[in-house]
Amino acid sequence: MLRPTGTPILPPIGGLWANAFLPPRYGPVVSTAPSSAPDPAGHTALRPDPAGDTALRPDPALAPRLDLVEDLHGHRVADPYRWLEDVADPRTQAWVATQDAHATQVLSGLPAREAFAARLRGLVRSGAVGIPVWRAGRAFSTRRDPGQEHAVLRVREAVGTQRVLVDPMALDAAGTTTLDAWSPSWEGTRLAYQVSVGGDEESLLHVLDVATGELLDGPVDRCRYSPVAWLPGGEELFYVRRLAPDQVPAGEEQFHRRVYRHRVGADPSSDVLVHGEGLDPTNYYGVRTSSDGRWLVVSASAGTAPRDDVWLADLHGDGVLRPLQTGVDAQTSAWVARDGRLWLFTDRDAPRGRLAVADPTDPTTWEPAAWTEVVPEAGAAVLSDVALVDGADGTLQVLAVHAVDATDRLSLWAADGTGRRTDVAVPPGSIAGVSAPPEGGTTAWVGFTDHATPPSVLRWDATDPAVLVDAERAPVAGDVPDVVVTETHATSADGTPVHLFVVAQAGAPDRPRPAVLYGYGGFNVSLTPAYSAQTLAWVAAGGVWAVANLRGGSEHGEEWHRAGMRERKQNVFDDFAAAGEHLVAQGWTTHDQLGVFGGSNGGLLVGTTTTQRPDLAAAVVCSAPLLDMVRYELFGLGRTWNDEYGTAADPEELGWLLGYSPYHHVVEGTAYPAVLFTTFESDTRVDPLHARKLAAALQHATSSGAPVVLRREVAVGHGARAVSRTVELAADQLAFLAAATGLSVETPAG
Repeated sequence: MLRPTGTPILPPIGGLWANAFLPPRYGPVVSTAPSSAPDPAGHTALRPDPAGDTALRPDPALAPRLDLVEDLHGHRVADPYRWLEDVADPRTQAWVATQDAHATQVLSGLPAREAFAARLRGLVRSGAVGIPVWRAGRAFSTRRDPGQEHAVLRVREAVGTQRVLVDPMALDAAGTTTLDAWSPSWEGTRLAYQVSVGGDEESLLHVLDVATGELLDGPVDRCRYSPVAWLPGGEELFYVRRLAPDQVPAGEEQFHRRVYRHRVGADPSSDVLVHGEGLDPTNYYGVRTSSDGRWLVVSASAGTAPRDDVWLADLHGDGVLRPLQTGVDAQTSAWVARDGRLWLFTDRDAPRGRLAVADPTDPTTWEPAAWTEVVPEAGAAVLSDVALVDGADGTLQVLAVHAVDATDRLSLWAADGTGRRTDVAVPPGSIAGVSAPPEGGTTAWVGFTDHATPPSVLRWDATDPAVLVDAERAPVAGDVPDVVVTETHATSADGTPVHLFVVAQAGAPDRPRPAVLYGYGGFNVSLTPAYSAQTLAWVAAGGVWAVANLRGGSEHGEEWHRAGMRERKQNVFDDFAAAGEHLVAQGWTTHDQLGVFGGSNGGLLVGTTTTQRPDLAAAVVCSAPLLDMVRYELFGLGRTWNDEYGTAADPEELGWLLGYSPYHHVVEGTAYPAVLFTTFESDTRVDPLHARKLAAALQHATSSGAPVVLRREVAVGHGARAVSRTVELAADQLAFLAAATGLSVETPAG
């Protein structure tokens, strides 16, 4: 797979895809609000009934408010819950304990919870198959079968035998260890892999012998977000590692990465520094080598900025990294392939992406004017991935993945720039990547999923280039409902069309139904069709699930991304509100039957929707969210996201942030919907303090009587988790949404 290796982002989570001003004293306030029983329809309402009773209360203890107002660049900014930022303070811990008790009371009392858990256990345990990475006849790939908590990494030999190389459950029976990344050597004899424990994503690098399983190196720490690029022979590799904590300023331990050359088995302290000294401390680096070991490509981007600098070195020459692209507002992924040419996957002068080639030995060809274009920018289609393959006639060709309205297409192009050869028939859905052996061949592997198909692998062959055939299908453990997917467009506030996928059960009655609207809208992330146990469980119960392709994502290229970032971030919230209104106007649902759901940057989305449009939906599920946009840079990886959002250190940009920051737009006496915050205590990307502060503010301010619930989870972080923990989280989220929107759920038979 030759997709650009972008920088770490805030990925969509939640759907199963996936300091110190303190109050003078802490005095819990106990509410005496009455509770109420389930309604006659069998679901527990999360809104007040006509008599004024409120379900599933009393309230948790309300958090004391500080009279803290700061002057920031002329803005008067209140922060009444600043003290909740300090999780170690006994007062915060006492308040959190009351929230835990409240969450247990509310969530355990939801009658749909066990029904959803039962259905999810089957749907989540459906398998998943990863795209193989080929090295000298060996195929490395991941697979999770029904009943497994985590996917295992396996190798298939050229003779067809297969064995497991890394099993996270064998490393940690508790299921808290995750496999973060892996990379086989060019010869397929050694494997570099990275694991982290307890959700902290602090990847530890190991190297093992593929034939024997013997551990040859590691653990090497501080390798979070480290790519690995092998040199031929498997004795050396390039990788990225942070400086030791005692070598960086306090509070900057998550930054200051460097590129190193490492000899397997050697002490990392003897690694050779390759790149990064004196550059931006928030830089993320990419490294790639050519299979002959001659060429090294290093890229750098400041945090998650949508631009990078790229350097190229001839390791058979002087080994000096020379600039290929620096100071340019564009992203370019570069590598030298088996044909000896420099390949360039870029949005430079092409916001929807293009593929070109140059001569690595001739710097005069490195400028875009001298590039030879192989796959040009293509109208409304966004280029997302490519792989080099051999045609039946022996000529080098390119398999290219394009997306139109977030649905992927596959086509074959001549590598000499003479254009498209043929289109490849692909079912409507998502191509998760394309992979081909680096030494060449007439076969490639294509990752595929859609709303009802778990991640599987298809095969392309040059002998029949217009079709794909099954290579390895993931097993399905649960009863997958027969779904109908409708594509439609809402119209945003400025007239921009916003694409939606609406998933419903086939044959369901044509009337308004409880619906969930899911969105993300940031960091150039595209929400394409994907198997989601959470979606299928909701739809099987008779609900509707909609996914909105908002500005800020990559569904329509880099211009679409930039239309939803920085000073244009309000476009994302307008798009989402328009999508909700569209679902109501088209008769899919009503405002009283609508829930909104988002995680990470999507948590910011639904948090902002809660404060800007409290009338839009009856329920909100807000997972691992950013919510205090004035102080987000001070915690976790927040500093690396200021190119996406802006920085509070700049007066103008602070104004952008204050314009929508959910925590700063809570208005006392507003009838807010039911809100469930789900947070993860080992989250090192988005600190749970965001959810604590907004939960406290909403509990104080709301007049609706609908509950505001904070659900915490320990020993898990922002990303990967064991299947069983996924089921518990998803069941709570769906049951909460069902109770608020009126979805009645029956326990599946068996």
